[in-house]
Formats: sequence, C-alpha cells, structure tokens
Amino acid sequence: MKILSISTSSNIATVCISENNKCILELNIDNNKTHSETLIPLIQELFNKTNLKLSDINLIGCDIGPGSFTGIRIGISSIKAIAEFLNIPVIDVSSLEALAYNVQNINCKIICSLIDARNNQVYCGIFDKNYNLLEDYLADDINNIINILKKYEDIVFVGDGAIANKELLEIREFQYDNVIHSKNIAKCAYSKYKNNYVKNADLLTPLYLRKSQAERMKQKNG
Repeated sequence: MKILSISTSSNIATVCISENNKCILELNIDNNKTHSETLIPLIQELFNKTNLKLSDINLIGCDIGPGSFTGIRIGISSIKAIAEFLNIPVIDVSSLEALAYNVQNINCKIICSLIDARNNQVYCGIFDKNYNLLEDYLADDINNIINILKKYEDIVFVGDGAIANKELLEIREFQYDNVIHSKNIAKCAYSKYKNNYVKNADLLTPLYLRKSQAERMKQKNG
C-alpha cells in the first residue's frame, strides 16, 4: 500500500510517500513562502523524484492540527481535492500524535507533545509509550499543563512548545528532533488503517483546539 502524507500545521511544509510502514521519500521546505505557494509544487517534486504517479497512491494521511490555522486549512483543502479526484480514503492524524512518533527507541513511560501557541500557551497531547492518547488534547497555559502532568512520571517531551518552555519543564537536552514529520503522519495513518479507521475526504475537519486570534479579539471587543 502506497501512502501520500502531508503536514502543513507548522512553518515547515512536509510531504512523504510511504510503502506500508516504510518511508520511500520525505521532502521538507521552510522558505518563508506560504504553504499555498509551496505545497502543490512540493508534492509534484515528490512524485518526480520517486517516479510515481498520483494513480499509484492508495491512501492519504493528513495532518489536521493543531497549529497554524491557515496552514491547516490549506493542507486539508489540498488533500480533499486529491482524495476526491482519486476516490481513495483519507486518514486524519493530529500534529501532536505525529510529534509523539519522533520519540522512538527511548525508554520512557509517557510522551508529552507540546506545540507552541505563543504567550505561554501550548497545545498538548499526552501519550503512553505505545502512542495511545491518555488525556483529551489540550490548549492551555504551560503552567496549567505542568500541573496536569504532575500525576505522571518518566515523561519525555517533544515539540517546539517543549523548546520554548525548556526551563519550566526542566529539560536538559533533546535526543530527537522537534519537527512535525509527514513520514510520521504516514506511520500513524497506516496504523489506523490496519485498525479499520478510515474517512471519506469530505469528513475531514481541522483540529484547532482554540479560536483564532481574530475570533478571540472579536470576542474580547464584544
């Protein structure tokens, strides 16, 4: 089974083609351009370099967030168009779950994925070592997240939210990267597919976890 996966929830646009659970090729780009400018050319480059065609793809994995509101919308709309054209299933994967897959071959009980949402706010996903979600996804002040984490032990942190709050979390060093990888979106998607979890493209919805800045300002101003 060949899987096309994308992630556009951060400043890095990343696309991948996998064969079952093995990455064939992943491409990443961070060139200060919008994902609307870079995503489709990056996907085209991916197919050119792998000598594959869209018709070779059997499944699509899509990062639905949380993260950049604009990036998430661009990614989901692009995936919907491709999936509907090919008439193939789509599997939605959260960026927090994909981040957790960066932590491999490390002895720990808990993986905490943190994405920086600015102003001391983070998006948080708490997983066991087998990537099972233990709490509802959270969007909250980092200090409130730390209080929630007090009931857990042997925690490994991952994500730019962990980097931004390194001192508060008492992290000495990172043993893995903190990028949201499309190859991990593919791994998550393949695992869910084997467990009979699939969606039609028209059922894809963003995972924002909180209102946009414009919506919050509007609410604040009455």
